[in-house]
Amino acid sequence: MSERRPFPGDYLNEAGLNRQFVFNLHDLPADIVDKLAPQAGERQLILFGHGGRRLWECVQASGITSEHPIDDYSIRTVERWFAEQLPGQRYRILFPSNQPIGLQALGKLAGWHHPSPIMVGVDREWGSWYAYRAVVMADTDFAPSLAEEARSPCPTCAPQPCVAACPANALKDGQFDLDACSRYRLRPESPCAHGCLARQACPVGRQHRYEDAQIRHSYSRSLAVIRQYYG
Repeated sequence: MSERRPFPGDYLNEAGLNRQFVFNLHDLPADIVDKLAPQAGERQLILFGHGGRRLWECVQASGITSEHPIDDYSIRTVERWFAEQLPGQRYRILFPSNQPIGLQALGKLAGWHHPSPIMVGVDREWGSWYAYRAVVMADTDFAPSLAEEARSPCPTCAPQPCVAACPANALKDGQFDLDACSRYRLRPESPCAHGCLARQACPVGRQHRYEDAQIRHSYSRSLAVIRQYYG
């Protein structure tokens, strides 16, 4: 059997998609594979993510002014990476799209995602300042990635500053109250309208905190959804 080639991630790292994970399809749980509906020749799933501020800097430098600039930039970057690094390889972008993808399930398998009181994934290096940006099915033959073994930092965080910082008391009693959170964000002049105070109070990975503009961009999108739901 020929040796599998290493993953060429330098371009992606520079472009802000600095988290990558390669799964062999036959190693994934059957329920996940069934939902992915692999096509003939597809052997691997590649999960692309980002941690920290670099991606937003690249999005701003790209000049993209669409409604979803991060998604559009991520797609453009993945397409360029395949064209330049892997010419001739077949691939299919499953996310971003309207197709439901279990991103957190994939994140757990990669060792990226650990639950937190604020209902956002967290890990010891990046804290909550990371996200999933693309999922690709491909006929590649990379060496599969090894899952990160780090555990959640939350159980040993005795002060729980995230819980104390939530003005809506949406994190009390160890349960996240989505309704309380949403209604508080809808209040006039709410300090949580365009950013989560609880998330920003978390000490883990604080050095990777997003720029204010990126935080406002992301939370403005979720606020729009809340407004539609509550009428």
